[in-house]
Parts: sequence; structure tokens; C-alpha cells
Amino acid sequence: MKPMWGVLSALLVIICLMTQGVSQRRKINPDAPAPLTLTGAIPLLDVTGRIDHFGFDPKGRLFVSALGNNSEEIIDLSAQKVVQSITGVPTPQGVVYSPETNKLFVASGKGKVYIYDATSFSLITSIDFHDDADNLRYDPAGKLVYVGYGDDESAAIAMIDAITNKRVDEEFKLGAHPESFQLEKSGPNIFVNLPDTKQIAIVNRQTRAVSKWPITLGGNFPMALDEADHRLFVATRTPPRLAVFDTTSGRMIVTFLSVQDADDLYYDAERRRIYIPGGEGFISVFQQKDPDHYQLIAKIRTTIGARTAGYSGKVGKKAFDRFYLAIPARADHKAEVWIYTVQD
Repeated sequence: MKPMWGVLSALLVIICLMTQGVSQRRKINPDAPAPLTLTGAIPLLDVTGRIDHFGFDPKGRLFVSALGNNSEEIIDLSAQKVVQSITGVPTPQGVVYSPETNKLFVASGKGKVYIYDATSFSLITSIDFHDDADNLRYDPAGKLVYVGYGDDESAAIAMIDAITNKRVDEEFKLGAHPESFQLEKSGPNIFVNLPDTKQIAIVNRQTRAVSKWPITLGGNFPMALDEADHRLFVATRTPPRLAVFDTTSGRMIVTFLSVQDADDLYYDAERRRIYIPGGEGFISVFQQKDPDHYQLIAKIRTTIGARTAGYSGKVGKKAFDRFYLAIPARADHKAEVWIYTVQD
């Protein structure tokens, strides 16, 4: 009897797991309209290798860091084509545009931040941070470019004055390499992912204090901020999850299974949606019902390796929101930027 009960128990476990899988799939309504619809593609004919982060010009330009190609690609979104390529940038990573100064800032994995005139794209100057200049963020109120750079003792968030092109003397030491970070607009805080130590750092720009939240999940690279509702969204890789944190307490509210190998994450405040592209070949889309409740509403198939994207709401005079996804070159196809129209 014991062997028979063992077989029956195993069968019950399998049936239970299969039922859970069906239940999870049913949560995504197959009859509902897709939140993102693929509507076009912009060829990157001369780009090979890995593609990293995106930046936007409100007047309608997209900046793409072609890390493996050592170039920064400038795309006219109205014409849907590359209009300029800045070559000779070693492993470009983060990129931001300053509308007030009409300058483009590009961070290099070799340690420098390059500053360009955003009309002629001639190099104005470069600032050497010596070690892995990565993510960049722009504060229009202070006209400051924030730079995540370094490793271990050298790791910090530094600042560049976008008007003078000079490095600000002060910086915020972190003790581990900073990945994605987000600036509060109405508050003093900077939230920083530290995947090497499984932590999120909180930098107070007024008091200069740095505190840290330990997290149990690993590979916390991308993040986005819902400042109005005091929620921080973090995508992790080990295991692949979307984690939601309360920014007032540091408490992790909920986690969800998400796409693997995520490197970008965007929060659509107008629709209260979260978009996470991953190298697994999908975009996970979550709907925020309220600050404490979320639902996976779509798993949009893309292609293997497509893990970086750009989204900033409406750009230029376009009537529709667009979501832009980097598609690295494959054996049978050139690199592209896929254009998705965001559906209400």
C-alpha cells in the first residue's frame, strides 16, 4: 500500500502544479487588447553587439547607447531613422539630454562622461570618473546630471553641473557599484540599486545621509518610482521578480514572477502600468490597481536578448505614446529599435 500511496501522492502534486499553472495563465485575459502593439521598426544598420540604455529629447529625438558598437546613435523619431552616429565612445551606457543647455551626456564603462553639443554633436569636454560610469539621471530644477560610477570603495553617485560642465565637489559614497537609480522630484531622496550587496540605498540630498534597505532577492538592476503613491518598483534577476517597496518604510509589499534577465523598467503613471523588458524574450506588463495591489496583464513576446528599452510618455507632437525596444543584431537580421504603440 505504501508504494501505491506514494504514486498517488506524486500524481496529486503534479495535478496541483498543473492546475496552478493554468490558473496563473488565466489571470492574463487572452481577449483583452494588448497594452503594447508593435507598429514599426527603426533599422540600426551599422550597429553590432549589445545595446544599453536610451535617452530622450522632448522635441522628438531618441538617443541609443550602442555599447558593443562603441557608438551613440541619434534617432529622429518623426522620420524614424538614424540621423547621426557618434563613434569612438568606449562602451557607452547611460545617456541623458539637458534641454536647458542643449547638451548630451554619455557615460562610458571605461569611466568617463562625454559631453556633446546636441546640435552639432561635437565633443565639448569629458570628465574622468576613473571607473565604470554607468547610469545617468538629469535634474532639470538644479540643472545637474547625476552619475552612478565606481565599485566598492570608489562607488558613488556624483554630480555634473550641466551649465559649467564641471564636476561638483560633493558626492555620495555607496560602498558598492550603483545600477539604476531614481530621483524624487518633490522630495530629497535618491533610491539606488546595489545588486552586489543585495541592497537599496537611500540618499538624502538635503541631509547628505545615506541609509540602506537589505533585500532577499538578487540581481536588482532596474527600478522605477511612483513618487505620488510612495512606491518603488524593482526588477530582480535571481529569481526573476517584480518587487514593490513602500518608500516611506522600506517594506517590501509584494513580489511577482516576471521576465528573466531584465535591464530596464518603466512606470506609466497615466495608465498606472509597469513595463519590464527582459532578455528572455518578453515584456512583462503589470497593472497597478492601487498602491498595494497589482496584476500581470500581459506577457508580450519579443526576441531573445531584447532587454533594454525607452519610455517617457508622449514625445514631441505625437498623438500616441510609444515604447521603444532595443533589438540586438542577430545572425539573420540587423539591429533595430522596435516601436510599440501604447494602448489605453
